[in-house]
Amino acid sequence: MQIDLHANQDRPLAFSLYYFGSDEGGPQASAQRRLLFESARFADDNGFSAVWAPERHFHAFGGLSPNPSVMAAALAATTKNVRIRSGSVVVPLHHPARVAEEWAMVDFLSGGRVDLGLASGWFPNDFILAAPANYERRSEIVFERVDELRRLWAGEPFEAVNPLGDRVQLRTMPRPVQSHLPIWITAAGNPQTFRRAGAMGLNVLTHLLGQSLEALAEKIAAYREAWRDTGHAGQGTVTLMLHTFVGGSEAEVRRKVKAPMLRYLASSANLVGQYTAAVPFFQKQCAASPAPTTQDDLNDALEFSFERYYATSSLLGTLDDCLGMTDKLKAIEVDEVACLIDFGVDPDEVLAALPALAELRDLAQVPMSEEEMLMGG
Repeated sequence: MQIDLHANQDRPLAFSLYYFGSDEGGPQASAQRRLLFESARFADDNGFSAVWAPERHFHAFGGLSPNPSVMAAALAATTKNVRIRSGSVVVPLHHPARVAEEWAMVDFLSGGRVDLGLASGWFPNDFILAAPANYERRSEIVFERVDELRRLWAGEPFEAVNPLGDRVQLRTMPRPVQSHLPIWITAAGNPQTFRRAGAMGLNVLTHLLGQSLEALAEKIAAYREAWRDTGHAGQGTVTLMLHTFVGGSEAEVRRKVKAPMLRYLASSANLVGQYTAAVPFFQKQCAASPAPTTQDDLNDALEFSFERYYATSSLLGTLDDCLGMTDKLKAIEVDEVACLIDFGVDPDEVLAALPALAELRDLAQVPMSEEEMLMGG
């Protein structure tokens, strides 16, 4: 799909902060902790829409958050306005009543600011926490749990058999502040996930791993069509997660982000490499690009990945560079950018760059002028 930069330039584009820090341990822990809380307070004070807490198990990549409700509770206690979101709960790993209880507690602590992002998961080792059959059915379980979570959130009872063999009717506690639970579904490359989310009236959290903006545009169009065809009010929300750092010059940004981003990509590659043989999605992704066999090959692959991310799949760069990306996002009807900020850049540098990110957010709300449109954006 060709992206028409003249389209949708008066469309609002929300900004949120997304956390996915690696567990580096040692002296880094204090700085990572400070980045988490100070950036969340900045978002709270400066009109950002949300902060996102992920779920990751048994690997340093993203390993600071094995339970997003714990991180979310801490963020809820230190903020007043910003929405508190899971990004995302891997629901096939958990009993739905436990998910409802934990996030109702966060809703209570935050005064009704919870949104729930749900994901199917794909890491085989994660599923030692669940029934073995949940791994094969993980994609279907996500959508099944949507209805279960909505009923539990509304206070409806669920039936269970306790260890004494008694059939019981139970309700989850505490009761949440919000009567309605906003839900996002994490969607990667499968167009059917986008269509199904639209048909069910769910929001979508996505990324640019393995897909271009043009491919994403087609999936968003399918999502909107399914939403309309089912008769839901409004049009839903599409949130796109992007690695983010806004600086004064390209040379400055590259100097600050390249080494951390290469380490981040290497950690991700290590995790993916463990499961390539077991996961069909990664078999397909890697078929055209065989895994590097030497350290030089790996370094070349990481350099290539960094350049691709920097040029086409991130908010890494100057205000002008990043405004070019936000224009493209508005053109394909992205509603929100989830800015992944904790990918390894020095925390002081990240915190110092947040005002520039807020300025980008403000400038992204200003439609292009006729002259800019004639010049192609």
